[in-house]
Formats: sequence, structure tokens, C-alpha cells
Amino acid sequence: MMKPGALLCLALGCGPALVRACAGHAHQVREWSQDELDELEKKWGVEYGFSGISTFAHLEYHKCLTTPSELFDIAIIGAPFDTAVSYRPAKTQLSTITGARFGPRAIRAASARQTSFRGYNPRAGINPYANWAKILDCGDIPVVPVDNAVAVKQMTAAFTELGARAPVSPLLSRPRLVTLGGDHSLSLPALRAVHALHGPGVRVLHFDAHLDTWHPSRYPSYWASEQTRFTHGSMFWLAGQEGLVSNRTGAPNVHAGLRTRLSGTEDWDDDDAQNWVRIAADDVDDLGTAGIVDTIMTTLGTQDPVYLSVDIDVLDPAFAPGTGTPEPGGWTTRELIRILRGIEGLNLVGADVVEVAPAYQGVGEETALAAAQVVFEVLSSMVKKGLEEMGKTGTGERDEL
Repeated sequence: MMKPGALLCLALGCGPALVRACAGHAHQVREWSQDELDELEKKWGVEYGFSGISTFAHLEYHKCLTTPSELFDIAIIGAPFDTAVSYRPAKTQLSTITGARFGPRAIRAASARQTSFRGYNPRAGINPYANWAKILDCGDIPVVPVDNAVAVKQMTAAFTELGARAPVSPLLSRPRLVTLGGDHSLSLPALRAVHALHGPGVRVLHFDAHLDTWHPSRYPSYWASEQTRFTHGSMFWLAGQEGLVSNRTGAPNVHAGLRTRLSGTEDWDDDDAQNWVRIAADDVDDLGTAGIVDTIMTTLGTQDPVYLSVDIDVLDPAFAPGTGTPEPGGWTTRELIRILRGIEGLNLVGADVVEVAPAYQGVGEETALAAAQVVFEVLSSMVKKGLEEMGKTGTGERDEL
């Protein structure tokens, strides 16, 4: 009987010699040595910034949620969700609907010039992509776009499952997740997962133009419902109600970069009651970036677990116009990066970079580029922190990490 490959060749009009080659192809099995595979990698494995598929920083890609055996120390995970926004939703541009749900894709594309062969971070003294940590791009959570209640359950389950895996390195007790948003409401399911995995007392460092600790009633509506409580401006209030963030006296959480309009001074009173310390955008003029860093580090210290959440609208719209709720008077990209570099001593257990809405940015990708740089700085700090703890213990083991 003629083999299927030969039949296909005949159907395609192949000549007799090619038919014979197709017929015998199934028997041509070869064992490749590791040296040969290494040689192929040297010849064809390098990717320049403009080549390859669009993973974050050309990292190895796995659809981690469907490959439970895939382990990592730090995972980049996308959360393409934007239906809890209050101002700029998805926008029609050139017949394409583009909102913050396209943020993960834009941030990955903007990270193209980050590569393992040129990833050395001079300020940190390390290359996070060529160090102790196995860092993967784990793809996106397939968040349903038409039901926020289901979306929150999906994100919570995904973050919890990924965060519960065993890390590759003995430096960590749990792997770290760095989430690409998506609107800011994703911080609620992320904190639910962090709380489940790391226990109570996690503190939050929140870079944003807005408080995001608003009681849902601050969004007045006659048609209020249980689901309308969940927005990108109320998620930290909800997190506080669920006991997901530190409410200990003497262990507050921190906002940085604030400059939004308020309902009134009662917004500050509510924020105080939720155990937050506020750093205004204007404070950088009086304190400088060093003063901002000192305030954050003095408040949070280096031991308590910290979840870092960066809303790209902490930057002035001149530097990050591609966002959902822009506020004039923000920090420059340089100021934010300098502050992030100064807080490398924090014990970060997770992070997100949110509210990148690429339809509103310019053709130069300035908003997504800033977000990609933020991720690079966060990864550098996580990896450097691990190296420091290795030196302290001498064993490479530390439960708090």
C-alpha cells in the first residue's frame, strides 16, 4: 500500500523521484547530539530587536496556564482586561477596537530592544535575563470581555495557580508574577492571590495619579449594583475590605505621584482610615527623587512583603498620553525610573504595570516604552534582591522571598 506522504506527493503532481523520497521520509529518523544542537543554537538562535515573535524582551514563551509542569522563578503574565474603566474605554481607530486590553501586546512590542545579550542594567550591576532567575513570558490570561464577575474569578484563579507553583531556584519560596495590564482593577485579583500565597500583612506601593481607594458610592449612580462596586478606582478599597493589604498600625501602604481632583477632603480621610500614606506628584519639586525614595523606603522597609502596582498615568500626559485617565502635572519618565531604581531594596512579592491604552499614544510608542522600561527595572530589582539574600544566608534559602 502506498504511504500517505506518497499519495500527497502524487496529488500535488510531484515527479517519481520526489514520490519515492516522500514515501521513505517516515523512516528517516535522526538522533541529534547536544553538541550539534548547541551549534544550531549558535548559528540560528540569536534574535535582534526587530526579529522573532513578540514576547517580552524575547523571553522564552510558554502558555503556562495550560502547561502546569512549566516552572519559573519570575513570570511575565498579561491580563488583557479593560471593562472596569471609568473614563476612556476602548477606542475605534482605523476600524480596530483598542483599549487597555491591548496593553500587554503593546508593552511586549515596546520591549523588543531588551535582549539577554544586551540586558545588563548598569545601575543594578546585573543582567536580569542572564542570572539566577528563570524568567518566562507566560502569555495572557484569556479574560472574558463581557462579564466582569467572571473575569475577576478567572484572573484570581490564574494568578493563584501560577503563583502556587514551585520556583526553579531555592532562593524563592514562591515564584514572582509581573502582570502587564489591562486596567488597574486587575490589582484586586492579583492581591487575592498574593494574600492566599503569602499570608496577611502584604503592603502595597502604588504609583498613580489617583487614589483608587474610593468607596464605590463615590461613583454615584441610581443603578448601583454589586458589580458596579468593582472598578479601576475602587479596587484598593475592596482589597482593604477583604483584608488583603496591611491594616497594621505602623505598617501603612504608600501612594506615590498623586495629583487627582477629589470629591472633597473626605477622600483623604477615607484614605487615612484605610492605612495609606500619600506622596503627591508635587513633592518631587521639594524633595527631589532622592527624597521620594527615602520616604518610601523609610515607610516600607526592606523586610515586609510588598506588592508594587504602577499605573502608567503616574507619568505626565506629555510622556504617557496612552492611558485611560490622564492627569496633567505628573512625573517625567526619568523621574519615575530614578525612583524605581532607588527602591530596589524592597521585598517585592509581585508587581503590575497597568493602564497602557495604546490607541491614545503617539506613533513613537512613548507610553508602552515607558511601561516596558518599568518592567525591566522591576525585574532587575527582583533579581538583585535575590543575589543579596544569597550572600546574607550563604545557603540560597529565604522563606520571606
